Amino acid sequence: MLNLVFFGKPGAGKGTQAAIIKEKFNLVHLSTGDLFRYNMKNDTPLGQLAKSYIDAGNLVPDQVTIDMLEDAVLKNKDAKGFIFDGFPRTDAQAEALDELMKRLQMKIDATIALEADDDILVERLLNRGLTSGRSDDQDESKIRNRFDEYTAKTAPLRSFYTEQSKFHEIQGVGSVDEITSRILTVIESL
Repeated sequence: MLNLVFFGKPGAGKGTQAAIIKEKFNLVHLSTGDLFRYNMKNDTPLGQLAKSYIDAGNLVPDQVTIDMLEDAVLKNKDAKGFIFDGFPRTDAQAEALDELMKRLQMKIDATIALEADDDILVERLLNRGLTSGRSDDQDESKIRNRFDEYTAKTAPLRSFYTEQSKFHEIQGVGSVDEITSRILTVIESL
């Protein structure tokens, strides 16, 4: 079983690379954003709970997200592994994910951090915003604010996973194939 966590600022290529790695290794890609949308759209008990926090203007507690992830993992018992995308974002979430993995007799094998210069990422996102319809991809100040959020909250996870010898920084600039090759080199070394 192969379990990976993908990190990177918006526009770093996580979604593109996750799709490729998912296919190559027959993994299940678990995006927390997708899980939230699915659960709320389908009015599941977890979706209702998450919506109650959001509607009240509060952040959804980590435990609700962990419960959604656990539900998704259990629904895919025959999976050869998982790519976690968008979670964890804090040390507390990383600890909760490790506990979930331990409870399910699994482990995170590696974290892949796609890195690129902010100016390159801004350009990518502004270009994506021309066709995506996402308002947060059409305003440079909003994009840079998202980068600041990532740096403040998610970047510290580097230490958490480095201490476990699971942190791998990948240069996220170049052709899609070049970046995929870098990721495959990490996976082959596990």
